[in-house]
Amino acid sequence: MSQRMTLEEVLKEYGVPQIKLDIHAKGSECRALREKLMDIVNLSGGREQGYLDIDCKLYIDIDDIDRYLSGERDTIGEIYAFPDDIKAYRG
Repeated sequence: MSQRMTLEEVLKEYGVPQIKLDIHAKGSECRALREKLMDIVNLSGGREQGYLDIDCKLYIDIDDIDRYLSGERDTIGEIYAFPDDIKAYRG
């Protein structure tokens, strides 16, 4: 299961981010995604965690969705980019 890092943990481990991208979704989209992720948990008998894996390695799990839907969080997740992540194209 993924563990969400707090902003304080991000700053301590990686330094100050260059940018933070927030992720928002409609409640209906969250509920549909949550249902699919719960199917993974249920079919595996709780041995597997359902999460959404995007190429950038942003993990959105059931807890993230529940906290967003309850109003505890104002975004589903955040993507942090640091100066070292910024690459220049060389042709």
